[in-house]
Amino acid sequence: MRREEKNAIIDSLAEKLKEYSHFYLTDTAQLNAADTSDLRRKCFENDIKLIVVKNTLLKRALEMSEGKFEELYPVLKGTTSIMFAQTGNGPAKLIKEFRKGHDKPVLKGAYVQESVFIGESMLDTLISVKTKQELIGDIILLLQSPSKNVISALQSGGNKLHGVLKTLSEKEQ
Repeated sequence: MRREEKNAIIDSLAEKLKEYSHFYLTDTAQLNAADTSDLRRKCFENDIKLIVVKNTLLKRALEMSEGKFEELYPVLKGTTSIMFAQTGNGPAKLIKEFRKGHDKPVLKGAYVQESVFIGESMLDTLISVKTKQELIGDIILLLQSPSKNVISALQSGGNKLHGVLKTLSEKEQ
């Protein structure tokens, strides 16, 4: 590969790192062609971009980027595939689902919400990471809860008051 081709790949990876806020580094070695095709199809269906990269080129792209990716450098060994996603837990869920029938992909590391996660043991942690929309929904529910309680209390109090007034009016007759 010529230097110009390498530089073009590095620039392309650096652009992807800027474009996507989350990425996962995985080992997809020893997947046969059918399994690799199936993994790519599932990635496409879940809006995840899967790219097989050379470790040296990826390391250069990470160095060029603005993020703090130094903790990921030690995992850049062997075959590396990178999964780019807009949601933090999407690739983790896909990996977990795909692993039900296969041995790979193995999670090497991930960069999610400006945090670095290293190793296969972090897969369940990454699955539980909430997206921005899920967090906003949780906050809205928390904010609505006190007002719903107040409205419910006022409505039940009104019903009790109505019952007391009706009883008193029936007694006087």
